[in-house]
Amino acid sequence: MTRSAAHRVVLAATGALLLIGSAGCASGPAAREPGAAPGLTTATPGLPEGEVTAQGTVLDDGDGAQLCLGPVAESFPPQCQGLPLAAWEWDGLDGSETAAGVTWGSYAVQGTYDGETFTITQPPVMLALYDPMVPDDPTGGEPGPADEATLLRVQEEVHADLGAAALSSWPQNGRLWVQVVWDDGILQDAADGAYGDDVVVIQSALREVS
Repeated sequence: MTRSAAHRVVLAATGALLLIGSAGCASGPAAREPGAAPGLTTATPGLPEGEVTAQGTVLDDGDGAQLCLGPVAESFPPQCQGLPLAAWEWDGLDGSETAAGVTWGSYAVQGTYDGETFTITQPPVMLALYDPMVPDDPTGGEPGPADEATLLRVQEEVHADLGAAALSSWPQNGRLWVQVVWDDGILQDAADGAYGDDVVVIQSALREVS
């Protein structure tokens, strides 16, 4: 699946209605000047210091297993682009399906991440059996400062700036929520600098093991 197709899947899944002609036209917090380059284009998070956990689809089309943290095409078999998985074994693992030479399943995984590859260090857990702790709401349940038109403009710009690092995004309650593969706070700081505090909330799909 191409990057543009994946982007359309993300937006459809989250119910975001993109207005193609709205980029750069809406007013709102920290409206970006045409041609301006925000910090998001160059911000580079450091690597996790220890092990991390993640939840997603593991898919193996014969070229090696990969962990898909973003959208998965609703084909049969499914298709996605993810992180290469090292030390992955299907033998003895429940919850997988195989069709047309592709094996896949939904799992919670734990391991290390070097910026490119996720290396498994603990046995995977089927998502159907996984009971993770609910993360704290960084907003405290309070509404954000931006209107819908501003958030749609920011959504387009954030995906253009982050590229494949942006897995999904959705406007909600006055903020744009953006899920990325990994952030240690660098991307959040860059988003605050580009759009103002509390407009964009960066969420990391990989979470450090506490």
